[in-house]
Amino acid sequence: MADDLGERSEAPTSKRRSEARDKGQIPKSQDLSGVITLFGSMVILIAFGGMIISSMAGMIRAMLTADASGVHMTVPSMAESARQVFGQAALILIPVLAVAALFGFVSQFIQVGWNVTPEPIRPKLNKLDPIKGFKRVFGKRGLMKTVMNTIKLTVVIGVAYLLALLNAQAIASLPALTAAGALTVGARLLVILMIILLALMLLIALIDYMYQRWQHTQDLKMTKQQVKDERRSMEGDPQIKGKRMQMAREIAMQRVGQAVPEADVVITNPTHFSVAIKYESGVMNAPRLTAKGADEIALRIRQLARKHDVPIVERPPLARAIYWGVEIGQEIAPEHYEAVAEILAYVYRLDGRAPARPDQKTRPDATNKPVPAGA
Repeated sequence: MADDLGERSEAPTSKRRSEARDKGQIPKSQDLSGVITLFGSMVILIAFGGMIISSMAGMIRAMLTADASGVHMTVPSMAESARQVFGQAALILIPVLAVAALFGFVSQFIQVGWNVTPEPIRPKLNKLDPIKGFKRVFGKRGLMKTVMNTIKLTVVIGVAYLLALLNAQAIASLPALTAAGALTVGARLLVILMIILLALMLLIALIDYMYQRWQHTQDLKMTKQQVKDERRSMEGDPQIKGKRMQMAREIAMQRVGQAVPEADVVITNPTHFSVAIKYESGVMNAPRLTAKGADEIALRIRQLARKHDVPIVERPPLARAIYWGVEIGQEIAPEHYEAVAEILAYVYRLDGRAPARPDQKTRPDATNKPVPAGA
């Protein structure tokens, strides 16, 4: 029933996940990014808070006190003073904002990794559909996002209010303090507020991150038919693949049918592997592998050997070594010379003939008796 209805019940494949990543669809939590950025800002405030407070106090003092020379403030002088103040503020804030931006980049990189794609910003006409836009805003996800944002805002306001109540006396004494003292108290309260919020937001961010990953997996789930179609596109149609394998077996059988009757001996496993060896003295430097096969093809090689009176020798280790180590048409490896030479010598004795000479191109018919393992 699930297949008929197209129910997405299958876990997304790696290919589907990769395609989603190329489109910029990656699970990430904005809350986690905010927590990491907040942590970076807190580190900056703790590390450079004293310098920032001193600079800001100097700017305030310069703005609120008259010039020592007693010259009255004019519009041009006020403009120049404002320009200097903004310049000093920029020198203070730009490094702080740069470090905060760096933490923001790191927070995204931790969740997403290196993934540069223009797909999310590419114009799409379906995004202009008012119905879909209404569903995005007032749908299930939009409602869930609104609820979560409301909870977070309530938590932030509640923590800030509670902190203000606990430090009401210190806040009330701010007007009586110097500029530097007031900034110091304010910075201390701000750091406390940031630490508390950081702990709470970290908990919320981890929950949100796990939810985003779960939701991403749910969005990418596939129907059984989609999984079949994807496997078919990657591996090819099973029927076509089966026909190709059948054609490959037929070609292999044809080659075996041509090579085995001309071989001098067939060495077997005895059931799983069969290799056909041929040697022409004066023509070949070493015995050559003319055919090999496993299982079905190995059986066919043995059948052809019996049919054409090619001797069959059972040597399991040698058959396996030649099968795995030598390709068809290649000479056998030097480490197998001695073993193959003994087998060929036995075959020649069995045939009642001497090893072939360079001018000897034919040989008597061989028997098809399997050679004992101790021969």
